[in-house]
Amino acid sequence: MDMYQAGLILEGGGMKGVYTAGVLDLFLDRGILFSRVYGVSAGAVHMCSYLSGQRGRALDVSVDYLDLEAYCGMRSLLTTGNFFHVTTGYHLIPEYLSPFDFEAFERYEGRAYSVATDIVSGRPEYFQMRNMREDIVKIQASASLPLVSRKVKINGGYYLDGGISDAIPLRKSVMDGNQKNVVVMTKETGFVRGPESDFHMALIKARYFKYPKVGELMGNRHARYQETLDYIEQQRETGHAFVIRPKKAGSVGRIERDREKLLALYEEGYQDAADCYEELKTYLEQGKPQSEEGKA
Repeated sequence: MDMYQAGLILEGGGMKGVYTAGVLDLFLDRGILFSRVYGVSAGAVHMCSYLSGQRGRALDVSVDYLDLEAYCGMRSLLTTGNFFHVTTGYHLIPEYLSPFDFEAFERYEGRAYSVATDIVSGRPEYFQMRNMREDIVKIQASASLPLVSRKVKINGGYYLDGGISDAIPLRKSVMDGNQKNVVVMTKETGFVRGPESDFHMALIKARYFKYPKVGELMGNRHARYQETLDYIEQQRETGHAFVIRPKKAGSVGRIERDREKLLALYEEGYQDAADCYEELKTYLEQGKPQSEEGKA
């Protein structure tokens, strides 16, 4: 495996993250590793199998348990407060059903970060991942979507989905000194995030009335996302970012249970990464800016 001194930034998106799983499997097939990796929500989840070198595991975990009531669904939401059952997702699956290679993850020589949102301060937290047996709760925090997940307690603080505060942490990667960055996005080219509906905001404010920062963040999330897209474009134009993202809108929802749709999105991610592999390799090795043809 070739370790490149570059940042890898993985956007979230719920089940849309199987696109990222496809991209990461192409990286494993071609022997590409990064010195720093920043995963948000589903991006943090799939980051783990990538860094443990377990090709195909991220896809398997995404599609193999869709019909298992103990894994996800309204029954889990109503009985535990989590649409995705915590015990099943963060213990039963990685420890028994689809074993995670904890030792291989620890051998990764770079730095990996799981991005979560501190719901008291409203600031993003970049948790460094070292020991997955102890740190898996940081992945859970990053992937805890508002309204369909309970808040996660870590060291006395409370956290939810990292996408609330820093959906695509390219700025963080640049601040950490990464001159080259690869950004894997789950939203298609031309995507525009609209404001939350009044009904959704009412639910958010009612659910998190003790944590008003959550409502503030959700209320202006669309504007901050657009600012992030503008920043990504600036960084791409100056050669500091290489972007891989879907070329068109798909039909996969954030909470998707259609196996065929998920498999198709995984294949799309793998193929998109394969199509730009040569240009990506040139970018990583020589630091050349992307050409117009390589822009997704």
